[in-house]
Amino acid sequence: MGFIDHLSSTQQFIFYSFVKIVLVILPVLGMVAYAVLAERKISAFIQDRLGPNRVGFPFLFGFGKRMGLGQPIADGIKFLLKEDFTPDHVRKVYFWLAPAIAMVPALLTVAVIPFGSNLGKQQMVIADLNVGILYTFGIVSLGVYGIVLAGYASNSKYPFLGGIRSSSQMISYEIAMGMSVVPLFLLVGNLNLSQVISYQAQHGWLIVWQPISFIIFLVAAFAETNRLPFDLPESESELVGGYHTEYSSMKFALFFLGEYANMIASAAMMVTLFLGGWTLPFAGLDQPAAPGQIVHGLLHIGIFIAKIMILMLLFIWIRWMLPRFRYDQLMDLGWRRFIPLALLNILATALVLYLQR
Repeated sequence: MGFIDHLSSTQQFIFYSFVKIVLVILPVLGMVAYAVLAERKISAFIQDRLGPNRVGFPFLFGFGKRMGLGQPIADGIKFLLKEDFTPDHVRKVYFWLAPAIAMVPALLTVAVIPFGSNLGKQQMVIADLNVGILYTFGIVSLGVYGIVLAGYASNSKYPFLGGIRSSSQMISYEIAMGMSVVPLFLLVGNLNLSQVISYQAQHGWLIVWQPISFIIFLVAAFAETNRLPFDLPESESELVGGYHTEYSSMKFALFFLGEYANMIASAAMMVTLFLGGWTLPFAGLDQPAAPGQIVHGLLHIGIFIAKIMILMLLFIWIRWMLPRFRYDQLMDLGWRRFIPLALLNILATALVLYLQR
């Protein structure tokens, strides 16, 4: 690392930021691929099937074949090699743009999430913004444009209906989701996500103090990621596939992977806001790692990833346990239940804080 010492402070900042981007994005993409495999294996277990059990790692003499560990690689190669067909009747520029818009916001969201404490002298977050939560909600709200644009650009009735459903659904639940975190910042007094984790290290996880906020955020996350029981925009049994009906090859894969990337980003947000982030309330794991404590810093990263994996299992389990809501039930829950409940929670939290002072 001697060459780094000869760089200016600005050059060092750029270098370490680039390294952190690579070390975050690549694992996230790997988690997206294997989240698909986990979903297929868990659904097979629930339905008393085997699931993927034919593909291992060819370069490791078929290791992991019975567990299907090579299935995500095979699926990725399949999507790359399939014919990329663009129908004549679509609006081509928007048709090509929509899949990228659906995938990119989820990757941008993880930029402000602290996935660990410190590793050496580096803080384990790409961009430690003072308004991290506002940035997150701003980027998350862009995801709806990819789906709406796909429905519009496909110039077909089923994708159009899926796009309309998605726009109303995601906008409705964004309001409830945004309001659910207001009590947290009344308690913490800061919009910086690292400070939210520090507060939880000192006062306990916020899921204990704000269970209503957690429930609203969790259900809204299901709606924002179009997961059952809120998969009305896709709704295969009604709309053939909804907004991605006309897509094929890698463009279809980007929508598919974007859903799982959004699940990971939502899980990471819930871990940060409600489950203490990288902290555990014992063995000194609630304190940031000192510059020389590399193992301590790696443990914090492992704790953060483990919490994400637990929430991902919850996402997958719910999908195979609950039926799809009717559309009127979906909107009723968002507008007539969650928004008033979130408002009441804000008022109650503000009143308690006022009386304590």
